[in-house]
Amino acid sequence: MPDRLTKIVTRRGDKGTTGLGDGTRLSKTDARIALIGEIDELNSWIGVVLAHAPGEAAAATLARAQHDLFDLGGGLAMPGAPLLSPRHVARLDEAAAALNKDLLPLKEFILPGGAPLVAWLHVARTVCRRAERAAVRLLAGEEAGAAALAYLNRLSDYLFIAARFEAKRLGAGEVLWRKGGGSADD
Repeated sequence: MPDRLTKIVTRRGDKGTTGLGDGTRLSKTDARIALIGEIDELNSWIGVVLAHAPGEAAAATLARAQHDLFDLGGGLAMPGAPLLSPRHVARLDEAAAALNKDLLPLKEFILPGGAPLVAWLHVARTVCRRAERAAVRLLAGEEAGAAALAYLNRLSDYLFIAARFEAKRLGAGEVLWRKGGGSADD
């Protein structure tokens, strides 16, 4: 396999632009570049989750999601390239259903925490929601972006379910929200 990157420090971005795969240079504040950055951050947070050793079912889905997100970022960096497909979304739906089938229905809101792995899953979920909002700004109304938007929405749902699943697997319990639970009047 030939070297893909022989020089990391290029200095081409020193003036606030970055290059796409087709050679186009865009401002680092451009919506496309912002979304690529959000996807990259999300991928990194999923890497943090994986470094905290989730169970086999969640780990396999999250490792696959990292590849999907890298593909999505690559597609965004090459205008006109395919992004994600409905099959990507269906895989997440299937994985979410598998984790969710043995969880109790929710009666209260859940706060992030209970165990480090669970908290990291919630961080990844919130970063995924931010990436989804950035994707809506860029891709809403574009047929090519429909599956990517659905994927990010499902991935955030999956991360929430995975947090609940891992809390149960670890015996960590879930931190339930109580109205006024943080007020000085308690």
